Amino acid sequence: MIFLLLIFNFLQHSLTTPHQYDYIITGAGCAGLSLAVHMIRSGRFGDKSILLVDKEQKNRNDRTWCFWETKPGLFEDIVYKKWDIAWFHGEEYSKQMDIRPYQYKLIRGIDFYNYATGLIREQKNFTMLTGQVENMASTASETSITVDGQKFFAQYIFNSILFQKPALKRNEYWLLQHFKGWIIETDKPSFNSSEATLMDFRTSQQYGTAFVYCMPFSANRTLVEYTLFTHELLKEEQYEEQLKDYVERWLGIQAYRVAEEEFGAIPMTTHRFPSRRNNIIYIGTAGGQTKASSGYTFSFIQKHSAAIVDRLVNEKSPVVAMSKSRFRFYDNTLLHILHHNTLPGRRIFTDLFKKNKPQQVLRFLDNESSILNELKIISSLPTWPFLRAALRQL
Repeated sequence: MIFLLLIFNFLQHSLTTPHQYDYIITGAGCAGLSLAVHMIRSGRFGDKSILLVDKEQKNRNDRTWCFWETKPGLFEDIVYKKWDIAWFHGEEYSKQMDIRPYQYKLIRGIDFYNYATGLIREQKNFTMLTGQVENMASTASETSITVDGQKFFAQYIFNSILFQKPALKRNEYWLLQHFKGWIIETDKPSFNSSEATLMDFRTSQQYGTAFVYCMPFSANRTLVEYTLFTHELLKEEQYEEQLKDYVERWLGIQAYRVAEEEFGAIPMTTHRFPSRRNNIIYIGTAGGQTKASSGYTFSFIQKHSAAIVDRLVNEKSPVVAMSKSRFRFYDNTLLHILHHNTLPGRRIFTDLFKKNKPQQVLRFLDNESSILNELKIISSLPTWPFLRAALRQL
């Protein structure tokens, strides 16, 4: 009888003991998986229990990440293709650019997901959970999430889920960078796989600032991505109409197959996302790691993840300082112009690449330029529209 009572008490305790972890990562997209990989590769978190939660398993090639680096990065092993030569096509201007020491790199979504989740599953201290995050809270006494009615606790939650569009303050702007991409295949050689097209503004600007980038994988296979900076999404047929027009008119290809498709939308906003709420630390787009003026995110996520890991390893708060205020000022000024359409976006980017070395532009877009370099770049852009927009930001 005493034995049965002990078993009952043990089972009751087991059922009521909260699910406690050292860290919880919510969202298994680029930001959540990148942070997990940075933790694992540091070799310093083997004694920490870590829960990774997402509403679905990542088993589709649903997106592509493009970025530039001067040396091999943490995800070099899964870089699908990289280029030293990139084209820019703007307003009555084209330029072939040797971007070395930078390389323009492309990672396929499915390769990233498989690599990261495979690495995570090898770790005994990681738990992966598929479920809907219903609630997230952090007070002075506890930090927790609720997933499908079940509660989990942690010292810190690293959240990449943007649950809803934030309430914008006066003079805050919100545009969308939205894109549809085709991977097309041809029977005969049609592409120079050693050259990528970074931006091509020769496509129609009827819906707003729009460009295409083209990433050839081989002589017979390429990614063609139609991208816009606008307030609203287009209809499905409008994306396809523009892609078809670009392939036939500018690539000069009439016979091709669409092997794969992808679609996505990310916010470009002057809204300043919070870096934390008590012990909830925001990462990815939810943590302000999408560059407001260009939409580039991948490299900023890697820098942010590395900084978080470094602070945790050194037993510091994982709250990382936001980017320098002058870069936010530059981004906000450009977004003001795009929002009010006071200057065509393609003219801005044409002047940017026409009047500056590509390495200087890439360094500037990475928030790694010097003030002297920034003054040169700013002086290459139309003076009055930018001055008026800058005064509005001030």
